[in-house]
Amino acid sequence: MSTRITTYLNTQREAAPLAVFRVFFGVLMFASIVRFWSYGWIKKFYIDPSFHFTFYGFEWVKPLGDYTYLLFAICALSSLFVMVGFKYRWSIIIFFVSFTYIELMDKTMYLNHYYFISMLSFLMIFLPAGAYFSIDAITLSRKRNTTPPQFIPAWTIDSIKLLLGIVYVYAGLAKLNSDWLFKAMPLKIWLPSKFDIPLIGNLMGEEWVQYAFSWFGAGYDLFIPFFLLYKKTRPYAFVMVIIFHVLTRVLFPIGMFPYVMIVSALIFFDAAFHKKIIYAFAKALKYPTALLKTSKQYVPSSAISKKYAVAVVVIFFVIQILLPWRYLAYPGELFWTEEGYRFSWRVMLMEKSGYAQFKIVDGVTGRRFYVDNADFLTPLQEKQMSFQPDFILEYAHYLRDHFESQGHQEVQVYVESYVALNGRLSTTYIDPEVNLAEIEDSFKHKTWVIPFTDEIKGL
Repeated sequence: MSTRITTYLNTQREAAPLAVFRVFFGVLMFASIVRFWSYGWIKKFYIDPSFHFTFYGFEWVKPLGDYTYLLFAICALSSLFVMVGFKYRWSIIIFFVSFTYIELMDKTMYLNHYYFISMLSFLMIFLPAGAYFSIDAITLSRKRNTTPPQFIPAWTIDSIKLLLGIVYVYAGLAKLNSDWLFKAMPLKIWLPSKFDIPLIGNLMGEEWVQYAFSWFGAGYDLFIPFFLLYKKTRPYAFVMVIIFHVLTRVLFPIGMFPYVMIVSALIFFDAAFHKKIIYAFAKALKYPTALLKTSKQYVPSSAISKKYAVAVVVIFFVIQILLPWRYLAYPGELFWTEEGYRFSWRVMLMEKSGYAQFKIVDGVTGRRFYVDNADFLTPLQEKQMSFQPDFILEYAHYLRDHFESQGHQEVQVYVESYVALNGRLSTTYIDPEVNLAEIEDSFKHKTWVIPFTDEIKGL
């Protein structure tokens, strides 16, 4: 076994697939940031709100006021440097840090595809994606009078395939539940609203279409990585990738994610395909083609750096494989409590809506009054807070601190909360007798969430 592992780690492949991936990744990340900025979302979501929901353990990550624009500018510039392969290692580190900081500034903005970009950019730190077809390669050839490598370790390309496979397969496994397969939920709620889409809009209200989309979506996620791996099915699988993600982009407002997944799927094609793309780019940019035909292999700066990179990547994938299963440590229905739901590649699985009315009690005078959430939260923040327990608790603590600063003493915070899940009737969500001001946030099971009264069967 150890011999096979050593042989695999020493196996070299053409660097073109990783170079193409780097270029398209940089292009899409730059476009995503420019899009976010152009829509005025930096101000709307990060500067204007007076309160921001934080991730547990990352409470110190906050928006930087007007300097938040500088943070986005740094992130955009680093994505361009990644694209052209300029100071690649530093550029991808800066991109990862800046993008992840942006992601952590307000939990309200959490999306699976933001998490995916953070994890992918972290992985890319340890891959020699800037060694081929890059400014770094040109600089190396001029300064050291040597040729850049054309071949890189096979595992550096396969690691991206593995991450994509994990994302897809876990998304598919999560869809193997009774709501998704046997009730077509939540697509039965979402699709009828898309009646105005040209050509297919009239079909969105048909029940058979909703079930077909549910079953096809689960099957697609579970099997598409394997069809992409197999050479004979790869072209047809890639066509399916395009159709699937273009359709999801038309049906749902999920930004650049479909394009990221389409471009990422190109990594499964062989080197000859990517070399055609590289040579087309090189011709257009007048890149020296002599640097593309070197037959030289990539050599890490030291054996220690190679072992370090491999060790970090192995640990990274162990975490990615195990983390989605952490929900098994919690009792109750995952979709209801959401304990272990995030960072698990659970994509568009539920429709939750909630109502949360907070009551403030002065522990000394006994005075009580209700809070108008609009005084403290944006509409998006209030919507997300209304059906997620950790949001509710953090907001309750914020209200406690706010009203204590206003002169109230020993403030108690109670919430009257109702939540509807996947078309079910709205039911009580948080125990209204629990003083949330006294509850400390942690990874422990939230006993103050009223248990789910129905059953959703599945993994």
